[in-house]
Amino acid sequence: MNDPTNLKVVIPARYGASRLPGKPLLLICDKPIFWHVAQRCIEAGISISDIIIATDDLRIFDEANRLKLPVLMTSREHQSGTDRISEVTSKLNWSLDTTVLNVQGDEPLIPSELIKSLVSYFKKHPTYSIATAVTPITKYEDFANPNVVKAILGSQGRALYFTRSASPFNRDNPNDTLLAYRHIGIYAYTVESLNLFCSYPEAPLESYEKLEQLRALSHGLTIGACLFEQQLPHGVDTLNDYEIIKKIMENNNAND
Repeated sequence: MNDPTNLKVVIPARYGASRLPGKPLLLICDKPIFWHVAQRCIEAGISISDIIIATDDLRIFDEANRLKLPVLMTSREHQSGTDRISEVTSKLNWSLDTTVLNVQGDEPLIPSELIKSLVSYFKKHPTYSIATAVTPITKYEDFANPNVVKAILGSQGRALYFTRSASPFNRDNPNDTLLAYRHIGIYAYTVESLNLFCSYPEAPLESYEKLEQLRALSHGLTIGACLFEQQLPHGVDTLNDYEIIKKIMENNNAND
């Protein structure tokens, strides 16, 4: 059972991203990307004292300290952000019923409303081991794109599967995307569920689709998906993404 009064946010900020090394330190409006992610969490009503930057690099650690953001050094050996977050919960000795929010460190435009919606959803659905978020897919190009991860949902938002394939497939109308949802990579779980997840070996489906959440489903954990109706801005995966998002944010800042 999750404890809705005990909420923590962990923002993984790894230095060595394969497509854009050092991206957490890239500046937008004179602040690094991970600082902006933390601001979105604060805008969602989360206290800065309940937010932790989890990094593997001293440069990010020092910059977080300079900006007075809570930060923790973690191992460089982790294969995923989930493993990094598990190390944080262990080092800080958080209780098993603590709710942990995993907010990606490369999403400086993540809507604060999405963060609030996910927290509210997890509070209302405490029987789910994990909560995540989805948004409707309206364009067939996105439906067919293997880089857009689809969530297959049952009743009450229960995630049945995640896939890179064009799914679910309407046999009578192959172009139909009415039941198609894009998965958004933000998660809420208790420390207990997180520990269970990290104790499981990699699942064959996880290896096949290269989707970590399939490990949870393969081993019997339940995932609930919060529906977020707004269109989401892209995260920073490439230098081109960074330049586009930097321009958007700097224009917004100039207009405030």
